[in-house]
Amino acid sequence: YSPDAFGKRRFCDARVWCMFKRAAPSKNLPADWVLGDEEAEPVPLWIKPDRKLTVADVMGFMRDHFEGTELDMTTDRGAGPYGLPYRWRPLTWKSGEEEYFNERAVSTQQTGFSFVAQSRGHLPREIGGVLWYGVDDTYSTVYFPVYAGVTAVPHAFAEGTGSFEEVDLDAAFWRFNQVSNFAYLRYSDMILDIQKVQQELEGRFLSDQDAVDQAAVALMEQSPRLAREYLTDYTRTTGETVMARWSELSDFLLYKYLDGNVKDAQGNVTHPGYPDSWYEEVSTSTDDRLQMRRMPAELALKAEQKAKALQIAGAVLTLLEGRGIVVDDDSRTAIEAVEDPGKMKDMLVLAATAESAAELLPND
Repeated sequence: YSPDAFGKRRFCDARVWCMFKRAAPSKNLPADWVLGDEEAEPVPLWIKPDRKLTVADVMGFMRDHFEGTELDMTTDRGAGPYGLPYRWRPLTWKSGEEEYFNERAVSTQQTGFSFVAQSRGHLPREIGGVLWYGVDDTYSTVYFPVYAGVTAVPHAFAEGTGSFEEVDLDAAFWRFNQVSNFAYLRYSDMILDIQKVQQELEGRFLSDQDAVDQAAVALMEQSPRLAREYLTDYTRTTGETVMARWSELSDFLLYKYLDGNVKDAQGNVTHPGYPDSWYEEVSTSTDDRLQMRRMPAELALKAEQKAKALQIAGAVLTLLEGRGIVVDDDSRTAIEAVEDPGKMKDMLVLAATAESAAELLPND
């Protein structure tokens, strides 16, 4: 009926395995089956979680990229310099005569929408059923509560708002895609800014739920219609709040990460560059093609500047010793190592009033 195949294990069972692994870490479920071990036991049909799961727990499961496992998508070369946990289609590809594949995690870039369903039998069905709904990538979406009793949803999430054929930033799908697709460029940095807003919103919605439930129950006792109107208004408000914050976030990310630069909290432009591991990989894979070279004229100029700096260093040391300042070997070496004549001139000025040789040395 369903013969064993590597693709089924890696592209389907691996998702189940990792979610089970998160829900019941005490079981230490091995990766052997999804790695293709012919002798391995299949992934269980079901498991009992180590503890009762919360809505937030399941949201976390939906955001999995195999982090911390043998299949971690943030660490191999395909992740690029910024740990991007997504791989563009096709799922399988060839290099020479061999076929290869990309991992297929729970969280993928092509997700249109996702939800966490919450069912609570002790409450009226209009209140007890909640879809925590979000659009686009699960890792960067915001799940907001849509109660079963609502009669309408926020405009940005409603059927008929937006289409695949035309970008419409009033549609939640396009607004969230605008943010996530920009974040792919510098993912490990930008996702942190996204998560700050994500956690702020989801945290508020989760913490407000008990109060919203109680208000809805009280209204239900008076009038089911009033309760449904209240829940509809609440769902509409939360959806509109999400859209407003995501619009602000989109502008903020563009401002902060414009042209590969990064602005700090004070608005100062910084140039953090790529991670050292990426520089090492680039330098190794390109041999000496990107290695800086010194032209003869540059070398001559550098030697001339070094000689001038050394001459001034002699004057600095003479001045310090003439003033009775003790200069130990380490300080002498550090002073003589400065090759910039300009810096040495500044040091000479300081030497006239310094109380120790250490005052002249760079702080770094």
